[in-house]
Amino acid sequence: MIMTHLEIRDLRVEYPTRKGTFVAVEDVSLTIDSGEIVGVVGESGAGKSTVGAAAIGLISRPGRITRGEIRLTGKRIDPTDSRQFSGLRGRKISMIFQDPLTSLNPVETVGAQLIETIRLHLGMNEAEARARAVELLDKVGIRDPEHRVDDYPHQFSGGMRQRVVIALALASEPEVIIADEPTTALDVSVQAQILKLLRRLCDEQRVAMILVTHDMGVIAEVTDRVAVMYRGRIVETGPTRQVLSAPEHAYTRSLLSAVPPIDRKLDRFPQVTYIEDAGYPAVDLGNHWLGEARGFDEIDTPLLELQDVCLDFLSRPSFLPSRRSWFRALDHISFKIAPGKTFGLVGESGSGKSTISRVITGIYRQKSGSVRFAGKDISSLDARGTTEMRRQMQMVFQDPYSSLNARQRVGSILIEPILLHKLASSRKMAWEIAEDLLHIVGLGKAAARKFPHEFSGGQRQRISIARALATRPRFLVCDEPTSALDVSVQAQILNLLRDLQDQLGLTMLFVSHDLAVIRQMCDEMAVMRAGRIQEQGVVEELYEQPKHPYTSELLSLVPRFATAC
Repeated sequence: MIMTHLEIRDLRVEYPTRKGTFVAVEDVSLTIDSGEIVGVVGESGAGKSTVGAAAIGLISRPGRITRGEIRLTGKRIDPTDSRQFSGLRGRKISMIFQDPLTSLNPVETVGAQLIETIRLHLGMNEAEARARAVELLDKVGIRDPEHRVDDYPHQFSGGMRQRVVIALALASEPEVIIADEPTTALDVSVQAQILKLLRRLCDEQRVAMILVTHDMGVIAEVTDRVAVMYRGRIVETGPTRQVLSAPEHAYTRSLLSAVPPIDRKLDRFPQVTYIEDAGYPAVDLGNHWLGEARGFDEIDTPLLELQDVCLDFLSRPSFLPSRRSWFRALDHISFKIAPGKTFGLVGESGSGKSTISRVITGIYRQKSGSVRFAGKDISSLDARGTTEMRRQMQMVFQDPYSSLNARQRVGSILIEPILLHKLASSRKMAWEIAEDLLHIVGLGKAAARKFPHEFSGGQRQRISIARALATRPRFLVCDEPTSALDVSVQAQILNLLRDLQDQLGLTMLFVSHDLAVIRQMCDEMAVMRAGRIQEQGVVEELYEQPKHPYTSELLSLVPRFATAC
């Protein structure tokens, strides 16, 4: 029997500010039936996550619901009654958060957090709860769950932390799940596993789910209905196949056109344009402050070269060296990146992609092998050489929120590297440069005076990219740079990176689990698994004729947006 588990009627969410009231959500109505997955899509800042937060009573202050009602299995719940929500939250309605790092307690093991949730809501004893925690970790794809259950969040990769968050949401066997970008940090193999898990959960246990995502492939793959949001309002809703194959609204059509294809390479990404939008700013880098970075000496050798790089992490500490155990994170990694080219790294979460980027930038020191930048071994550089290398080599991190200082305004965050490397003659000039960089990445100059918490996840990632550009780098390490971005902002950022590369000769290492983005952006790529390179070569050749079975498997698991429609 189909029944409505969650109903949202005429929802309005406001945030009072010193400059007036900001309306984040206006007149939003949704119904989610038992066993149904309803997708909510739209640009970063459209209000998607706010709708989910309102449904579970987690609107952050000073935000408030000023109109509308929320019903759970027919019973109206009052968002202002914290006692009522505390009894429902977790047990009846659960949430998978967008940012796994900030939703896990860093000083408790993942097992302790799972056991606490299971015992609180299901009434199990310690042993039963631990067994259930191990079962959940195994279900969401954590290898060796019997041992990993005793690890802390920082010991997991970004994708594995997201899997732990999903396990926490499933732990209480809720009736409704709000999934806010649940597959953002996941590679295609784990994403396919998680989507099947979520679909099976809804089909077998009749759980109702709101799936907030910017991934149109995920929407096509798993949802029954979809709602498209723009500036706090739903502009189109209907069955997924109908909306994606024959969109009626101009914004929906524009949004779908920005989805990067995996079956061909584009010269440039289409950008979303709609009604009164002025569009994203065109960048003439030849006459821009960033253009002053031109003029690097041409070199015949690769700009970056890794030769037989190995890295071990201590997995079992002991006072006696003979009793210590080590985990090999990187096993004889070798590749080269020519000046002005983009090299891609793909593979499962935990395969070592992000670890390589940290070795290259000097955050980790390899056990053996060499890393050479512009012909110089980075491990032999003196202090002055290291400082100059860090100016020329910048990184865009996977997790935008934890890489930004929450106590600083965005402008202050951006001017810090500019002043450190003496790229501006005064603080005033540095601030003007920071405002211009924010304008380039589509946030506007006014964003300089705001704090990171005032932005959505995708907007924070744009801030991270602006900060990476602030030193006018020669080499950019992009660790999942578009994982938190919707397709419209992703198109803007990828076009910007291409402009930087074409006009400035920028060289990039592009780490991503999005195989469509890798095909569009990279000249060469390597496929990684368990710390080793399985296959590497020219991108077009690997996509058209993969030689390794693992590469073929990854390509087969990509959600097919076009065929699904």
